[in-house]
Amino acid sequence: MELKPKFDIVYMEPAFSFLESLSEKVQDKIAYNISKSRYFMDKELFKKLNDEIWEFRTKYQGITYRLLSFWDKDSGSLVVATHGFLKKTQKTPIKEIERAEALRREFYKNKKG
Repeated sequence: MELKPKFDIVYMEPAFSFLESLSEKVQDKIAYNISKSRYFMDKELFKKLNDEIWEFRTKYQGITYRLLSFWDKDSGSLVVATHGFLKKTQKTPIKEIERAEALRREFYKNKKG
């Protein structure tokens, strides 16, 4: 039996820039965790924050990295990573969630136009 991924992922420019700013080892760990999340839903790696925004989580050498994302509801199987940041507190900062929501609106506006 062949496992099929539950979703594909694309990266908006802010997410791509965030990933490029990290060391290769951190990039590899994040890529591994995202790949794993595509096949197995694990709340430690991919967690719903609100009705629209999800969070990819990676911890590497004591530092917690986050990529916020959303499902492209038109495709049903595409996750769009909006941006990333280093998480310093237990709760995801509201301003980061608001930024992800704004980038989500921008994505749909550009998709229509």
